[in-house]
Amino acid sequence: MKLHVFVGSLMVTALGCGALGGSAFGLDLNSLSNADASAGLKKALDQGINLAVGKLGVTDGFLKNPKVKIDLPPKLAKAESMMRMLGVGDQLDQLVTSMNRAAEAAVPESKVLLKQALKQMSLEDAKRILTGGDDAATQYFKQATYVPLKAKFSFIVTATTEKVKLGATYDAIAKKAVTLGILKPEDATLQSYVTDRTLDGLFLMMAEEERAIRKDPLGQASSLLKKVFGAVR
Repeated sequence: MKLHVFVGSLMVTALGCGALGGSAFGLDLNSLSNADASAGLKKALDQGINLAVGKLGVTDGFLKNPKVKIDLPPKLAKAESMMRMLGVGDQLDQLVTSMNRAAEAAVPESKVLLKQALKQMSLEDAKRILTGGDDAATQYFKQATYVPLKAKFSFIVTATTEKVKLGATYDAIAKKAVTLGILKPEDATLQSYVTDRTLDGLFLMMAEEERAIRKDPLGQASSLLKKVFGAVR
């Protein structure tokens, strides 16, 4: 089977468009070029990036979304009740809010790196994405951008959390928790914890957008996407 036919077929099946057949969708898959296939997939993923970043990189994008909200590390949170009894409840709430604000400030900076990775996506990458799981594209972006994104986010998070008065308190408590074996070393500082959770939230949201595209590819606005996904309304 020719490569462009293979890719076109995969786009129909992997993204949930049902059984193949030119007559069923008014489309001759043999006419689908590699350029169209690549452009269609990249267009869909570009929209996914915009939606994921747009939902998170705004006020309350993290704080009011229970799926990505950054709370105190679970093991450290075990001491939260006692700390609140000691009268620092308002400060703890302020800390949680500030951590999420830092995440919301960092996420918009991911667009450049994510779209650079999208631009560099090869046809072989596209084939692996289409034959992979529901989050195959997200995993591609994660592999391609995680390290540079972590460095970029860390810088922004550090600048933001330096303004939080409880930053030093958090670090002191966390480091003590590490020595007691109740907290992992990577969660020992406010900056590293918030940075890691920010990345987790970003890729979780990207995976949700990817699943939405796969579930309803015909919901895409672009006529090119409709062509690539094998349906014409």
